Amino acid sequence: MRDILFWFRNDLRLHDNEALLRAADLGRVLPVYVIDPSQFDETKFGYKKTGVYRAKFLLESLQDLKKNLQSKGSDLIIRIGDPSIELAKIAQERDVLYVLASKEVTQEETSLEFELSQNLKRLNIDMELIWQATLYHVRDLPFQIKFLPDVFTEFRKKMDKQSKVRPALPEPGKLKDISDIELGEIPHLKDLGFDEEDQSDSDFYKGGEKAGLERLQYFVWESQNIKTYKETRNGLLGNEFSSKLSAWISLGCVSPRKIYHEVRKFEKEVVKNESTYWVIFELIWRDYFHLVALKYGIRLFKRCGIQHDLIKDWRGDKDDYKKWMKGVTGIPFVDANMRELNATGFMSNRGRQIVTSFFTKDLRLEWWWGAMYFESKLIDYDVCSNWGNWNYIAGIGNDPRPNRYFNISKQGEKYDPEAEYIKHWLPELKNVPAAVIHNFDKASESELEGYGLRPGKDYPKPMMQLP
Repeated sequence: MRDILFWFRNDLRLHDNEALLRAADLGRVLPVYVIDPSQFDETKFGYKKTGVYRAKFLLESLQDLKKNLQSKGSDLIIRIGDPSIELAKIAQERDVLYVLASKEVTQEETSLEFELSQNLKRLNIDMELIWQATLYHVRDLPFQIKFLPDVFTEFRKKMDKQSKVRPALPEPGKLKDISDIELGEIPHLKDLGFDEEDQSDSDFYKGGEKAGLERLQYFVWESQNIKTYKETRNGLLGNEFSSKLSAWISLGCVSPRKIYHEVRKFEKEVVKNESTYWVIFELIWRDYFHLVALKYGIRLFKRCGIQHDLIKDWRGDKDDYKKWMKGVTGIPFVDANMRELNATGFMSNRGRQIVTSFFTKDLRLEWWWGAMYFESKLIDYDVCSNWGNWNYIAGIGNDPRPNRYFNISKQGEKYDPEAEYIKHWLPELKNVPAAVIHNFDKASESELEGYGLRPGKDYPKPMMQLP
């Protein structure tokens, strides 16, 4: 029986992995993950393309995947280098029959697929890419991709009416032993250029399929927080207000279809309401950004966005960019969210909308600088959702209201009325009343000094006065 090379990408799981099952049907599976050092290079702004939280989560996910493969009688082969070269090397050395992997849609990933296919072609080896990143299969769309609606609501209604989610697939059975192959080792953070002090002490997000499935079980069945998700999803503090599944979804440790069918089972056995549907609604949003990336390609990453807007004028002020990154803008709701991101690799959905709106609509900075920083920092970074959302809020994407503006004072009053979240991340404001914090840009220095705060010393003066 010939060897089949299986290339793990953003599908670090055994459950619902169609490409892995197909590989197991064809022959002895050689499961490979290639760590590409270029993903950890420094950007021109001095931070790494993949920051420490994402890197730590990836390494933990690989350790878990290795353990799960060992339980099936196999193991995980690790290589470090350019995937298109490293995979072709293994394919040649082992004289593999076939290469299988998940299909991706964005520029860097598809360029890599092309380079690998060219290298394999010279060896007379075929490669098959299988679509498995989304809730709905691309072949089950009720339209051609070029006719993807430019407004999400229209897309969602079509999908709800005309498409079905395929069943989640089982894990593969026993896999064949690969002990005759040099496995390589999963590197440590320091091997990827991170210092000890860079490393997060947050243990909530533990990478891997096991932790992801446990979180799904907890959210749906144990806590039953899913029953009130629509009401709590805009929360800011703690781990109970949302599913917190996004990090595991982003690396494919948990499949969207697995979540969908778990929700449907809960609806059948316990309760079906707006909150249970809202979890599915957000998975459909994720699909939508995936398909937007497929439809528009490289335009998603261009300065003019998918709308090809050449009129909007973006500012290239690096000092203002640094203030935003560090959470020292003097706008408390923005700073609290940015400091949470820098300290944990996480930011709530509400927080992302607020800091992105401030960046693009108030500061009018080069929007893609913000998207790049999120790419580095967010533990749940997903290329399509991240860049699609930045396009959307910058007014150059799929928002039917391109001039949508988030009033930060009103957002703070609504979602953090007692400024509890803000004071958690900005303890220097602990003695300032919530009403003053939410209108900090309009408070006088003497008023703030009355609360024991020295503007410009204890906490930055506001960069600007908001509308």
